[in-house]
Amino acid sequence: MSHSLEFPNRLFTQADGNLVSDMNGEKVMLSIQSGKYYNLGEIGGRIWELIASPLSVGQITDILVNEYEVDPAECSQEVERFIQALSKEQLVRSMDALPE
Repeated sequence: MSHSLEFPNRLFTQADGNLVSDMNGEKVMLSIQSGKYYNLGEIGGRIWELIASPLSVGQITDILVNEYEVDPAECSQEVERFIQALSKEQLVRSMDALPE
C-alpha cells in the first residue's frame, strides 16, 4: 500500500512563542499564545529539535530512520501525523519548498 504525503513540497519549522524544556529525556512545551501544555515525548522532542530549521517531512523521516531502528514507510506516516497535529495547534509554520 502506498502512502502519499499530504505535504510533499512543504517545509516546516517551529512557530514562535513556545517555551520548551527537557524533563527526564522528553520535551514538554507551553504555548504562550494558547496557554496549552504539550508533552512531545522523546521522538516528538527530537522532531521539534530538527525543525529549528525548516525541513520537509521526507527530510525529517530520513534523519529519524538513520538515528532509530524504524521502518521508513511507518516513520514517514508517523512524522506526517505528528506534523499535522503540531500544525493544527499552530505550533509550526509551513512554507513552500524551493524547487531543486
